[in-house]
Amino acid sequence: MTMKSRDVSLGDTTALRMPTVAIVGAGMSGICMAITLLDAGITDVTIYEKADEIGGTWRDNTYPGLSCDVPSRFYQYTFATNPGWTHLFSPGAEIQSYFAGVVESHQLRGRIRFGTEIVDARFTDDRWQLRTATGEVSVVDFLISATGILREPRYPNIKGLNDFAGATMHSARWDHTVDTAGRRVAVIGTGSTGVQLVCGLSGEVGRLALFQRSAQWVLPLPNPSYTALAAPVHRRLPVLDRLGYRGYRDVFEWFSKALVEPGWRRRAISQACRANLRTVRDPDLRRKLTPDYQPMCRRLVISAGFYRAMQRPDVELVTEAIDHVEARGIVTTDGRLHECDVIVLATGFDAHAFMRPMNLVGRDDSTIDELWADGPRAHLTVALPGFPNFFMLMGPHSPVGNYSLTAIAETQADHITAWIRRWRNGEFDSVAPKARATERFNAELRAALPNTVWATGCTSWYLGKDGLPELWPWSPDRHREVLEAQPIAGDYDLRVTAKTSPFGTDDAV
Repeated sequence: MTMKSRDVSLGDTTALRMPTVAIVGAGMSGICMAITLLDAGITDVTIYEKADEIGGTWRDNTYPGLSCDVPSRFYQYTFATNPGWTHLFSPGAEIQSYFAGVVESHQLRGRIRFGTEIVDARFTDDRWQLRTATGEVSVVDFLISATGILREPRYPNIKGLNDFAGATMHSARWDHTVDTAGRRVAVIGTGSTGVQLVCGLSGEVGRLALFQRSAQWVLPLPNPSYTALAAPVHRRLPVLDRLGYRGYRDVFEWFSKALVEPGWRRRAISQACRANLRTVRDPDLRRKLTPDYQPMCRRLVISAGFYRAMQRPDVELVTEAIDHVEARGIVTTDGRLHECDVIVLATGFDAHAFMRPMNLVGRDDSTIDELWADGPRAHLTVALPGFPNFFMLMGPHSPVGNYSLTAIAETQADHITAWIRRWRNGEFDSVAPKARATERFNAELRAALPNTVWATGCTSWYLGKDGLPELWPWSPDRHREVLEAQPIAGDYDLRVTAKTSPFGTDDAV
């Protein structure tokens, strides 16, 4: 792993205040946030992690066939590149190992409180009071949520699921004590996880049944392994890592324009998906696997082997709706019993939870549930009105559709760190976006959504309560430009308290 020092100018720190910062979550974004702060000379940083290990998504998901759908050389931090990736799209265990290596090389473990869940956070006297599940209380100047997007498993409401006599598990809670070799396995769900499970289990299990509620478009990108020479060459020439990162970033910027702008890019990707579907030889199976919406309206599935796996004689596609589960297996609405030994729930996550169920209380006792009564909203993807000195990574409207989340995390972490450095310089004691600025940003966001492919007519986890997508409706490079720009002073409620103000009162700047 190649470490690159970041360009941080600290200047004279003798007169600076030193903030205390709490980060909730030791996954990809929490690790990025902590390192960014430390590189800026902000050293009183604690990461609270409710699990016993780092990694978040890559810790929790260990199912067969798991891999990232973003190229390895783009799904990494720019300040900690890994010359030793084994594949174009890395397997999950390799990504988890990468993040563990970054934690070790940056000596973060001593800053992480494992097995510690923050259940309540309240803004009182210009500081955040945190309470853990065991009742322990601590106070910090800044609170940062790095809890991720897809972390709270969603379990289907299927009658009789608890009556099943075999093993049942969610894909994000894979039970490695269950031997699936040679057994009858049912997979419920056809998103990216369901597709990867089919590829990972087919040929290994005795029989595989995929229960499909709706079909998905699949883009067939191969996943070649890197040659034995790739790692030593990249170690010797680190510039190759930077060039690779930028190259893949350019490709994904191009791809992202297809998501947010109608035109030839969107048509080209659509044609590639439709051509891939035509590789399914059986017309009846091909018909069942054909979605009734435009490609990319849902998060595009990346797989070179799914259709090949679905055409195996030991793999069955079930499109009849599930009626109930009994001890022997799954019964569909046509009355057929699909006997199985293992049921895997590839049914996704609550994509609108964000930091919840943590109770968040801001200024004047405003709660996160009240603020988000009509669905999650944020200012510039990172901050909330009425919640001073609180920031989020991967917050509402972040550009998470088929893009590298490490790149988004770095952009957001730099933006948040810039605010904390201003606090350290004594420019304010608390900062939060104003409600009108947040409303204006969200109005601009909603006005841009009709141009996106996500608004062309489909159901997905992208949609909010109002039926509109909750994603960034512009290109990722615009997100980067907005967060790197100088904040608009009138958009923020900056306050200096009596403790530091020469006037002895709260001053709204």
